[in-house]
Amino acid sequence: MARVALVTGGQRGIGAAISEELQKAGRKVVASYAGNDEAARAFTERTGISCYKFNVADFAQCEEAIKKIQAEVGPIEVLVNNAGITRDATMKRLSRQMWDDVIDTNLGSCYNLCKLVWDGMNERKFGRIVNIGSINGQAGQYGQVNYAAAKSGIHGFTKALAQEGARLGITVNAIAPGYVDTEMVRAVPPDVLEKIVARIPRGRLGKAEDIARGVAFLTADENDFITGSTLSINGGQHMY
Repeated sequence: MARVALVTGGQRGIGAAISEELQKAGRKVVASYAGNDEAARAFTERTGISCYKFNVADFAQCEEAIKKIQAEVGPIEVLVNNAGITRDATMKRLSRQMWDDVIDTNLGSCYNLCKLVWDGMNERKFGRIVNIGSINGQAGQYGQVNYAAAKSGIHGFTKALAQEGARLGITVNAIAPGYVDTEMVRAVPPDVLEKIVARIPRGRLGKAEDIARGVAFLTADENDFITGSTLSINGGQHMY
């Protein structure tokens, strides 16, 4: 029977590419989303991947959703913590709410979902977890104190949890994407985007599929000796 894979934020951008790549790899994929019902319906119609609506920053909502997914689809054996938001501002303008929103969604969600699938993975002695970090969690970025802190936290979270899971058959890894051609990046002013691309040795933005292939690799059944690692997929922009 196909292993069930949950991809948070899995019906748009990088998340959609991850969901589709895991589906091609033979996983039974489900995706979470936060609010765009129409986009979720369109994604399900196009791919056949079921979407579940819940706030990944809210533990109670996550708990209810995981119970529902596991009752309707099966035990979650592959988890990709991809959901994330930005609330960019310099410290002068960064409000506590902007800080909390980003930390809770980008980092708190990793705790919420890992906590809720951990016991089941432990019982089955199998699990694959990938947390999506960022080049800006490794190198920092002006105006992204909250985002950089959350993504940097993901890398530490991954290393610590990997040590707990290693003897249980659970691998925990991270991917740190560089600048990828998504809606978020396309919203950057053209002159700024041009400067960003100029700093990428590969000479282009990444593609969502570049990240998705990394996730498929790290979550493969046979990849049981890679854990606690961060795979940087950034075109050589930051060699960490």
